[in-house]
Amino acid sequence: MTTDSTPAPLTREGVARMVDHTLLKPEATRADVEALVAEAQALGVYSICVSPSMLPVDAGDVLVATVCGFPSGKHHSDVKAAEAARAVADGAHEVDMVIDLGAAKAGDFDAVRADVAAVRAAVPAPTVLKVIIESAALTDDEIVGCCRASEEAGADFVKTSTGFHPAGGASAHAVRLMAETVGGRLGVKASGGIRTGQAAREMIAAGATRLGLSGTAAVLDTLDGGEAAGATSGY
Repeated sequence: MTTDSTPAPLTREGVARMVDHTLLKPEATRADVEALVAEAQALGVYSICVSPSMLPVDAGDVLVATVCGFPSGKHHSDVKAAEAARAVADGAHEVDMVIDLGAAKAGDFDAVRADVAAVRAAVPAPTVLKVIIESAALTDDEIVGCCRASEEAGADFVKTSTGFHPAGGASAHAVRLMAETVGGRLGVKASGGIRTGQAAREMIAAGATRLGLSGTAAVLDTLDGGEAAGATSGY
């Protein structure tokens, strides 16, 4: 199981190696993805994350991640599984799946577990499976329940957010709770609204072992507390 459970040193290069450089806007074009790859290679990030319809992508030495059941999670488990399997066949190394948030809100963690297990069965190791729980929309108890269900189903990571939910994105509190729950056995990915170096540092200090960023350059440029020109909204 790949968890990246030991955070990289908090140098620019170390933080870059924790980043999934992300482009999931519905209006993204092939040219946008090509620009994403070029920027990812220049920044030295861990991976790119793109929509499954944009696969396959030649990213050189940079790993390729994608999403399934995105962004609502309101898809049948077999549809998520098929989407994930197709993505891996198209070259994805990692899959970030969205749970059925309604099941979590109803306290039906058996359903959450089964949903994750279906995707895990479709994309076994060495594919890395991250589970997006949309933490901003959950109570602490629901966050814990989702993390436990994800671990029991064989996930490699739990992840805070899609970045598209109106409740918001990552918070240091949620990351800390998720990290405490999985206890280093799974990785923790913070994503959604991380726009500055200070925010990235807070997430890492709370226990994040991976960061999902769209404005990666701006985050890396502000790790020492400065302000980057032209900072974009973070995924």
